[in-house]
Amino acid sequence: MRQDLVGARILLAALSLLVAVGASAQQPPVTPSAPAPAPPAPPAAQPAPAPALEPKAIEVLKASGSRLAAARTMSFTAVASYESPSPLGPALVYTTRSLVRLQRPDKLRVIQTGDGPASEFYYNGKTMTAYMPADKLVAVADAPPTIDAMLEAAYQSHGTYFPFTDAIVADPYGDIAKGLELAFYVGQSKVVGGTTTDIVAYAGDGVFVQMWIGTHDKLPRMARAVFKKDPMRLRHQVEFSSWKLDGAVPAGAFVSSRAAAAKRIPFAHPDPGPPMVGTPPPAAGETPKTK
Repeated sequence: MRQDLVGARILLAALSLLVAVGASAQQPPVTPSAPAPAPPAPPAAQPAPAPALEPKAIEVLKASGSRLAAARTMSFTAVASYESPSPLGPALVYTTRSLVRLQRPDKLRVIQTGDGPASEFYYNGKTMTAYMPADKLVAVADAPPTIDAMLEAAYQSHGTYFPFTDAIVADPYGDIAKGLELAFYVGQSKVVGGTTTDIVAYAGDGVFVQMWIGTHDKLPRMARAVFKKDPMRLRHQVEFSSWKLDGAVPAGAFVSSRAAAAKRIPFAHPDPGPPMVGTPPPAAGETPKTK
């Protein structure tokens, strides 16, 4: 009897264990809950777009323009080089060297040598004279009463163009600012012009220009230009040196006795080569600019 009771208890315990195991097996496994997704990171702050006309570049250009505009007399040397297509394809480079003297508002002299015939140009407020010393030929035409108006008339009527025009007009910065679309400051150079220069780049009137301007004297030292409508992207470059502002002007600086005695011809180059004075004019539709 006692053994039967013990056996019953053992059987009951075994049945209880089986029921517990079965119930456990029927419960779905507990899966740990996934962590809540982190909130999205805020978008990174985008840098503000650079201004189209960077203040530092405008400051440098204005300072140079003011220094040039304030000078009543001026002399400098301009070495210009420009690329021209060759029969083989790659561009050739032609170079001119101009000794420039002016007296505002109505006197200009340009003595030029280079990869072509030498030439001399004189303007006295009433007439403009182009003289070819090798051929002893001279062309004389009536001219407007200011340097700016004369430069425009010489280009429009006779194709005469100076690669340093923007340095000698009455308001150099104002001349640039009329069509200025982009200007930015590049940095400084201690190589160009044998001095420290500020480098600026700007675009407007269909031309892109890189300019080196003296940090201390504010005078142009070099300019490189590419015209937008030129499919070959030919480069034009002018290097400036030997600047003298507000110096004394010798008597008779803007006339030539040799030119007065030369044979008269129409105001145009006597052969189909490059223009008599300065570099070839820009591509059709472009405004002549170097600075």
